[in-house]
Amino acid sequence: MIARPLNPFPHSKHTTHPTGMTDRIIPIVPRSTALQLPDAEPGHGQSRLDTAGGLADRLGRPLRDLRISVTDRCNFRCVYCMPRSVFDASYPFLSRGELLSFEEITRLAAIFKTQGVEKIRLTGGEPLLRKNIERLITMLAPLELDLTLTTNGSLLASKAKALRSAGLKRVTVSLDALDEATFRAMNDADFPVSKVLQGIDAAAAAGLSPIKINMVVKRGLNDAGIVAMARHFKGSGHIVRFIEFMDVGTTNGWRMDDVVPSSEVVQRISAQMTLLPAAPQYPGEVAQRWRYADGSGEVGVISSVTQAFCRSCTRARLSTEGRLYTCLFAEAGYDLRVLLRDGADDARLADAIARIWQVRSDRYSEIRTSETSSQRKVEMSYIGG
Repeated sequence: MIARPLNPFPHSKHTTHPTGMTDRIIPIVPRSTALQLPDAEPGHGQSRLDTAGGLADRLGRPLRDLRISVTDRCNFRCVYCMPRSVFDASYPFLSRGELLSFEEITRLAAIFKTQGVEKIRLTGGEPLLRKNIERLITMLAPLELDLTLTTNGSLLASKAKALRSAGLKRVTVSLDALDEATFRAMNDADFPVSKVLQGIDAAAAAGLSPIKINMVVKRGLNDAGIVAMARHFKGSGHIVRFIEFMDVGTTNGWRMDDVVPSSEVVQRISAQMTLLPAAPQYPGEVAQRWRYADGSGEVGVISSVTQAFCRSCTRARLSTEGRLYTCLFAEAGYDLRVLLRDGADDARLADAIARIWQVRSDRYSEIRTSETSSQRKVEMSYIGG
């Protein structure tokens, strides 16, 4: 269970406005602290194995998926992720020197592959804001992993062809509403939904498929558009996934009352377009799949709040500055950048990754309460979704 600091915002600073009002600026993560590398398990990282003989954590879960955040910046201010009241013009984002270089990312990715990773997802912030992101994809492509990227779609129309040419296989696009007013209210950047739809079309034309579209559902904000979203993409070959509003980070004002359970999402859609359950495509798949009875495609629901799937979680997350997190809801991560820049060889880095994974016992969504939801956690814009 995540320990709660005596001061939940120990690295925050305050700015005073002429009106006398004070706004607290909450850094994405306490930058002066990182978890200590765990002691080696007996057998130096090879004592705990999964059923296939690979690395496993304390609950027997293998390491299969690595999500790499390439920037902590975003051009949207989505209310459930980077609320403008916190992430304003004076927010202290990471400096360029703090970010992992493309060479460092590629080296770590290759080492993670030796530890069982089969899939890499590039995230952010908004990953397409990272300058020359295509070059990183070109560097990662020879690893022959399932290489994908999650984006808000704002720059996708202009970059889709280059991303595909560089070696990207698929994209997931965040799209929280089709209604213009609702979408602009949620992204809080006055960005039109039409530009995201153009990006989706461009990605499909470039061969970045199948395209997944993620809709985070918050009651009273965008849940009225659930059926419209499903209907819009029905028959397109794209897969819409409806995500329960989660208490990621500390700044999004999460309340259980704002959660629309996935069961309700399925009921709403199926009342208009009959859905039938579909089998998972692979072990540890996050989304529960539902197919249209008329054969015109499928939707998915991600139920981290109401139907926790911690026991099958195979994901690790590498932050923009090289910290390894073993849970989306973690408070702190392990600093791999310091090992990289201190000259550690590949064997030492592999051993560090093995140690970290073998002591992992995270299952936050299984133990979530109103009390844990208010605890200090790393922000989604820093660690990626």
